Amino acid sequence: MDEKSKNHFNTAKENLNNANNELFKPEEDVVSYLVCKNSQVAIENYLKGYLSLRCFETNKEETLQSLLNRCKSLDSKFNQVDIETIDCKAHKMDSRYCQDVSKVSSCFDAADNLDTFLRKLKII
Repeated sequence: MDEKSKNHFNTAKENLNNANNELFKPEEDVVSYLVCKNSQVAIENYLKGYLSLRCFETNKEETLQSLLNRCKSLDSKFNQVDIETIDCKAHKMDSRYCQDVSKVSSCFDAADNLDTFLRKLKII
């Protein structure tokens, strides 16, 4: 695994852990923005890590949906990855989508499921 893809995967895992730690707080103490942003960054880095592993360049302007579509074009198994619950998937990441705990929990679940998916494929 090259250094660039390894860095993406390490960053993704760190952000996923940060989101998870935030969700373990009592609901009134959860900072939904932190869960949301960490989950989004985790998804972004998992997808960029895979693309980098396959020797493709990415840029910071790509949306989560466009990154996922690129992964799907390389491997049809990515059709199993679901980010439909993420309101910002087709937009540049923005805090206006990060409002309530139930919504950001689904964003975390999408990131966690992507982590599990990549582990099953033995990519990470």
